[in-house]
Amino acid sequence: MFRRFFSSSRAMARGQAGWRAYVIGDVHGCLDLLDRLLAEIADDHAMRGPARGLIVLLGDLIDRGPDSAGVLKRLRDLDLAGFRVVGLAGNHEEVLLKILAGDPTEVAGWLRFGGAEMLQSYGADPKALESLSPAAAQRRIADIVPREDRHFLEGLADSMRFGDYFLVHAGIRPGVPPDQQTLRDLRWIREPFLTDTRDHGMVVVHGHTISEAVEEVGSRIGIDTGAYATGRLTALGIEGDKRWVIDTIDGLHQKESGHV
Repeated sequence: MFRRFFSSSRAMARGQAGWRAYVIGDVHGCLDLLDRLLAEIADDHAMRGPARGLIVLLGDLIDRGPDSAGVLKRLRDLDLAGFRVVGLAGNHEEVLLKILAGDPTEVAGWLRFGGAEMLQSYGADPKALESLSPAAAQRRIADIVPREDRHFLEGLADSMRFGDYFLVHAGIRPGVPPDQQTLRDLRWIREPFLTDTRDHGMVVVHGHTISEAVEEVGSRIGIDTGAYATGRLTALGIEGDKRWVIDTIDGLHQKESGHV
């Protein structure tokens, strides 16, 4: 397999003792890439020897890509032996849940930024909503999205701590303790987080902002590699003081690093 190196600049960070985590970036409706990455993760986990396995999806599971409905069904039914699976909510899940809860003001923006593709994955024609009022379009979307998918999305977590790592969709507000972060920042923030190089007291692993490859700045690691546009869906592996990258283009275990 092709091996890609990435740099590190901080003191050693450690994952949660006894666990091996695989943190997956923004899936955005790309079921084929998700299936491929999950298979690579299973192979990698088996190769590395005994440990409790954890898969964390960083949100934006839906929209933009061709099969949001398939992604949600896959994750609802997911049963990978030896793994606990945790899903986090991103800004795309937040907007859709607002619509499903009865907010018509979000409909136009959601359709423009990937919601139309999600409706198509359910076999619906988003153009049929163009002649409807926002309120009528909201009701129609609520009819299209199955109840079990809505319940799954409502059950997604906001963030997760894994040893010295903080796993979240978009990032954090620099200088604010983890338990005081707002959902707005956890799901939407870009600046000042992306250009802040201070030590956050933890390593923040996030998606939301696309980069060509895994991006490390200060004590943050961005792993959204634009799956729906690039074909590269990325996972960051973490065990003890080691971490490595797996993606759907370059393959399994790339250069391991024990520093941040």
